[in-house]
This record gives sequence, C-alpha cells and structure tokens, in this order.
Amino acid sequence: MSEFQFHPEASLDVDEIWEFIARKSPDSADRVVTEIEDALERALLLPFMGHVRPDLSSRPLRFLHVREYLIAYAVEENRLWVIAVLHGRRDPALLSAILNYRQ
Repeated sequence: MSEFQFHPEASLDVDEIWEFIARKSPDSADRVVTEIEDALERALLLPFMGHVRPDLSSRPLRFLHVREYLIAYAVEENRLWVIAVLHGRRDPALLSAILNYRQ
C-alpha cells in the first residue's frame, strides 16, 4: 500500500475536529490530527488491521479508533481511501447514513 487519501468530506471531518478542539487548545487539536494521520500510516503497513462494522455498512470498510474518533476506510489496490472520520458516539443510524452516502 503506497498512500492514504481522504474523501473530500472526510478531509472536512478532520478540519472540523481540529477546529472544535482548537477552541480550547490548538496544541491538542494538532496532536489529535497527528494521531489520526499516524494511525493511517500504520494501516498502510497492515491495511486489514482495522475491524469491520457490518452494523454500519455493508461495504467492505475497515474501522480504526483514535481517541473517541472512528476512522472509516476502504482498502483499494494502491491506497487507503478514507471515507470518514467521525465521533464514535454519534448515533449508529447517522454514522451508517453518512458512510452509505459517501463513495
């Protein structure tokens, strides 16, 4: 696996996470975003290390947790396609709808 790429809306997810946390601490916001990117870098080495969530998507997505955030990604031939980075305590029905909407 050579790279990870963010779905445009997943990129906005990360921006919104940073902005929310940065209201109290820009340094903390930077650390969380770095942890998200580090988790994805590790997933490049072991792309199937994430767990599956058939309750959230029938697509062959994998999921990683970073703090309270859930990273949803698809394993493709030469990349990890990051579909979403969302707070893990959101309503599962909403998470499922977001994941099914994003291709």
